[in-house]
Amino acid sequence: MPELRKDPLTRRWVIIATERANRPLDFSASQPAPLPAADCPFCEGREGDTRKEIFAVRSKAGSAANSGGWQVRVIPSLNPVLRVEGNLNRRAEGMYDVMDGVGAHEMIIECPHHENNLAELSIEQIAAVLTTATTRMEDLSKDQRFRYVLWFKNHGSIAGAGRIAHARSQLIATPITPKLVKEELIGARRYFEEKDRCLLCDLIRQEQEGGSRIVLESREMIALSPFAARFPFEVWILPKVHSCDFQKASAAVLVDMAGVLKGVLLRLKSVLDNPSYNIVLHTAPLRHQRERLGHWKTLEDDFHWHLELIPRLARVAGFEWGSGFYINPTPPEQTANYLRNANV
Repeated sequence: MPELRKDPLTRRWVIIATERANRPLDFSASQPAPLPAADCPFCEGREGDTRKEIFAVRSKAGSAANSGGWQVRVIPSLNPVLRVEGNLNRRAEGMYDVMDGVGAHEMIIECPHHENNLAELSIEQIAAVLTTATTRMEDLSKDQRFRYVLWFKNHGSIAGAGRIAHARSQLIATPITPKLVKEELIGARRYFEEKDRCLLCDLIRQEQEGGSRIVLESREMIALSPFAARFPFEVWILPKVHSCDFQKASAAVLVDMAGVLKGVLLRLKSVLDNPSYNIVLHTAPLRHQRERLGHWKTLEDDFHWHLELIPRLARVAGFEWGSGFYINPTPPEQTANYLRNANV
């Protein structure tokens, strides 16, 4: 059973994944070759090679679960970092705080055919993936043990995608709110208390006035290179209408978002020659968690959900680890200009 352990200095929770225990040689820097398409367990027709599905968007009416005829498919992770079974069993080990590794870890298989890059899927297909994520987040939010659900995507071996080269993303439900999200929540709250406005709504308005850091804009969404970008070619995608909960996004917003996400990914692929990347969703903690903590009850007013997309181009080195500062050699204004003018 995995454990969650809390660092008393930084107050950061860490998952000690005992079931994934590696030996020193397992950490070799060399990357294993991807599985050939013929051996991919996520392709349509090989449903028996995975765990039984939790949810699926069916492309063929009447098709049975765990068989072909699906558009998007959700299965339990083959190698979960947290497990649904059991109780949290919060406890102290001397001065340290520990709890059992209870949560949920699901895999969203983003298409039935063997395609690796989300950028190559149709807008309709990407919208189906996003809709599936909101559906699963809504379902996981009913479990009172969970406080946060993180949707994320790893593309490419450097970004942690592993050997299976099939487009997929993941959902992990945790019994705590991640520290990075808490820091954003606190920053958004302080800004709102001072100005009675949402920080990211103000950010969007200012970026629209200047325009130099905007990559792409649509009716519902805006994609931009943030003013203090940590990494080269980092891009944020935000809804232009204020909302704190991604899982409440309307169908129209999700379709529009799919088009913007595809546009950004195609630009990154063109400019950077198909880089590895991570996509991470930052959204509000689950409602029962917000109600449990009184100072988050007004979070609907001050927090603004958004996607953070980070190409894996630069390595974090000693200065970054030691100081918390990031060194970005590409100004965000140049990033936005390169991507706006990309040949896609």
